[in-house]
Amino acid sequence: MQLGKSLAAMPSSGIRDTFNLIAGKADIINLAPGEPNFPTPPHIVDAARRATEAGHTKYVDNAGLVELRQQLCKKLKSYNGISAGPDELIVTHGAMGALYSAFAGLVEPGDEVLLPDPSWPNFLMMATLRSATIRNYRVAAENGFLPDMNELERLVSPATKLLLINTPLNPIGSVIPRARMQELLDFAAAHDLWLVCDEAYDALTYTDAFVSAASLNHRERIIAVYSFSKTYAMTGWRIGYMVVPREIAPVLADLQEAMTSCASAPGQWAALAALEGPQDVVAEMREAYSARRQLALDTLGQHGVPAHPPDGAFYLWIDIRAAGVPSRTFARGLLDEHKVAIVPGLDFGPGGEGYVRASLAAAPQDIGAGMDLLGQYHTKLVAESGTHVRNLEAKP
Repeated sequence: MQLGKSLAAMPSSGIRDTFNLIAGKADIINLAPGEPNFPTPPHIVDAARRATEAGHTKYVDNAGLVELRQQLCKKLKSYNGISAGPDELIVTHGAMGALYSAFAGLVEPGDEVLLPDPSWPNFLMMATLRSATIRNYRVAAENGFLPDMNELERLVSPATKLLLINTPLNPIGSVIPRARMQELLDFAAAHDLWLVCDEAYDALTYTDAFVSAASLNHRERIIAVYSFSKTYAMTGWRIGYMVVPREIAPVLADLQEAMTSCASAPGQWAALAALEGPQDVVAEMREAYSARRQLALDTLGQHGVPAHPPDGAFYLWIDIRAAGVPSRTFARGLLDEHKVAIVPGLDFGPGGEGYVRASLAAAPQDIGAGMDLLGQYHTKLVAESGTHVRNLEAKP
């Protein structure tokens, strides 16, 4: 028996490869996963318990609980600047469910899709499962780790169907500012593209640069994707949602029937409690990540290791090019010699080579110790690289 061609072609997630590598190992400083180390706030857990005790364990509407969608409309209006009705919202099995719904509903085999490089590997996995033709656009240091409009113009063709953007961007933490966002929207309109905007980290930003794509214009072509996972430390609850054009909302809601029927009913009641309950828990987590961000930058700075200060999310994109080894070699060596787990930049795409990603969602003591050990390891490799070069130059 053979697998389907698209499944056979789908790459594995390098992030998961790192998880598998350290599984069962003791005393690892784990800076690999993008998962909050905070527990889900107690009032959210209590709401799920009450919901299950009240019998809310049955199927719900494909698009999600009406009560939850109504509350989401208020959140989107007040926080994201998006005016949307409940009939434009679909609750999904995590943001991942929303993203795959977008690919499944909009992309046919052979359609071209524009994906950022580097970026979260699941984007590539989903596009591959749809047998799409993938065109990567670079988000590089020389452009502030933002999409470059000139490159997008070179890549787009009549076969291009969809442009995916991610703000804040995993793995880098760069945030698309208003002016560039408007350029991206106008670009999508000029070339008649769907624009899928992953805003899963919308609540975790450290500057005022963030803007939601659907708060501007061209709403008729935007799929905006959000999640409860990072905002409320609810990764395992698997509740996400998307804002979609009203005309296609019924079809994308029907798609949930084919994929999952509906998102978890107790999980949706928990999500409702998250929205209705105190929001200081979100602010506290955001402030903690901001402090960890500074701790990591300061610690690396003591070793002369450059890193991009993230404007959002909870990752640090660390430049290890001076070490003179590939990112996977660097990450494996750091794990073997110092028991510190990070993710190689290459696992986020070819544009990630020369970098590694460290998560700031770990405990501060682990971040401080891990960044110190990374700095020491980096200094050692830089010295060895310099010695190697000097030895080559000394040869007649």
